[in-house]
Amino acid sequence: MNEGIASPFGLGALVLTALFYWLMLRAGRRLRFLMDQPTCKTKGVFIGQVEVSGRAVLDQPLVSHLAEQPCVWFSYTVSEEWERWETETYTQNGKTMTRTVRRSGWNEIDTGGAAPAFFLEDETGRVLVDPEGADLEPVEILDETVTSESALYYGKGPAGHIPNSTGRRQFTERALLVGTPLFVAGRARERPDAIAPLIASERGEELFLITTRGEDRVQGGYRWRFWLYGLLTLLFLPAAAVFGSGRPGLWPIGLGLALAFLWLAGWFWMSVNSLIALRNRTAQGWSLIDVQLKRRADLIPRLVEVVGGLQRHESSLQADLATLRAQAVATPPGQPGPDIASTSRALLAVAERYPELKASDAFLRLQRELADTETRVALARDYYNAIATHLNTRLEIVPDRWFAPLAGLRAQSLLVAESFERTPVAVRLA
Repeated sequence: MNEGIASPFGLGALVLTALFYWLMLRAGRRLRFLMDQPTCKTKGVFIGQVEVSGRAVLDQPLVSHLAEQPCVWFSYTVSEEWERWETETYTQNGKTMTRTVRRSGWNEIDTGGAAPAFFLEDETGRVLVDPEGADLEPVEILDETVTSESALYYGKGPAGHIPNSTGRRQFTERALLVGTPLFVAGRARERPDAIAPLIASERGEELFLITTRGEDRVQGGYRWRFWLYGLLTLLFLPAAAVFGSGRPGLWPIGLGLALAFLWLAGWFWMSVNSLIALRNRTAQGWSLIDVQLKRRADLIPRLVEVVGGLQRHESSLQADLATLRAQAVATPPGQPGPDIASTSRALLAVAERYPELKASDAFLRLQRELADTETRVALARDYYNAIATHLNTRLEIVPDRWFAPLAGLRAQSLLVAESFERTPVAVRLA
């Protein structure tokens, strides 16, 4: 090899090293994203990055085109085989000669599908999912190759034929069937048509995945890719260093050390960034509790308006509800906080005392909203404790504990019942 000139093999090794390095980092980022994000219930889906599992449902299910199965998403392809003989010219021993060769292949003759927004449902409720732009991993419900004698050939395929057709067609269809367990990882935002979250594609997000595989299998796939691409990167490093430098002496060693340092720097960057992202999600998890408690506190003045028309004990009722509102304030971890259960019990007692309220649709609706908010607060607390526990664990294990001081990270306090209780509210009923 000439000095200063890199060989084609060396350049190829450099390109492959860079490619495997990038694939390793991408797989590692996505693995960390999934590991650092607790899986929540559908009722506990809040705005931001989420992971949720449930069953695919649609109020008016689709019927797949080929297999005719009820589904929430499907895509199909019809291909037709062709075959022809071609004459080609070639040179042999200085003579120009011709020969006839057989060519064959498949042409796509029909494609289609449907991808409406559908619901992901579990025991707590449902959340809307828009599959547009997602990395979809559906199930294959049909894969058949038939001749023109099959009812499928013309029943689901075009009437005509492509040139040089062999009379064989391939029908394939993939779908998300109704009731299929799904795992969804993506970003939730406010729905445009309702006060509820929507999981949909968003520019710049790390991952938007809808899959029939479980979370453990998804993580296992990314973990396998991370170590595979990392190993391939290390294997191609020596070749890239020796043949890619184009220089004798210590140049290959220096280049190899530089590439190895780049590999370690990428791993360090990925680890620190994931810790910072985890810290921010932990802070967001705590803020979600505040949001839900604020929502509950805002519901109580509406209850005051509902009961304002009562003629007897009007002032007493409004005073009691004002007291409930004053005590419905979120507090930092470790400080006394609102007792949601006691608030709900107090309101039920007021409703029992005054049957006029039980007949009010507005009162009943607000009570349902209050109960729903209570459930959301409980789910938000579970979410915070799960993500805070994960953060605290990572801060204690090697090598993350070495990186934590560089990012200014420290352990977060968990919410416990004793630190989130308040003396029951005394409600005057007479």
